[in-house]
Amino acid sequence: MNNPLINPGIGTFVWMLVSFGILAFILIKFGWPMILKSLKKREEAIAASLNEAAKAREEMKSLVAHNEELLRQAKIERDQMLRDARTTGDQIIEEARAKATAEADRIVDAARENINYEKLKAMTELKNEIANLSIEIAEKLIRAELSDKSKADAVIAREMERMQLN
Repeated sequence: MNNPLINPGIGTFVWMLVSFGILAFILIKFGWPMILKSLKKREEAIAASLNEAAKAREEMKSLVAHNEELLRQAKIERDQMLRDARTTGDQIIEEARAKATAEADRIVDAARENINYEKLKAMTELKNEIANLSIEIAEKLIRAELSDKSKADAVIAREMERMQLN
């Protein structure tokens, strides 16, 4: 069991101390500042990332608030458009009703006028027919009455006297 690694001798121990000291000196002189510099850079990068994340978070809050405002305005505009559409629809329906009522009144007036015209026409035809019938009856009566000469002279004399009185 004379293994020099398990039971090192004094010389080996001194050389190991000298080698470790040189290595520690090189690391402290050249390696440690680089390690600290990279740690500093990493720390700055992490701080910058955290700042950017905070800025992004604030920006997202701002965008969310802006989007909510836009959504609220869009809802208001939509509601206004719906109210306008309903109002316009009601106006169109009212105008259509007014036009339909006016057209119905015009048709009723035209029908009444046509009925009155037809009534007057029928009354005129009836009067003409009655007049024609009266003339035919009078003609037949006069022929029957005037068929006798003495009766005819009496009717003529009576009518002449009546005309002179008027």
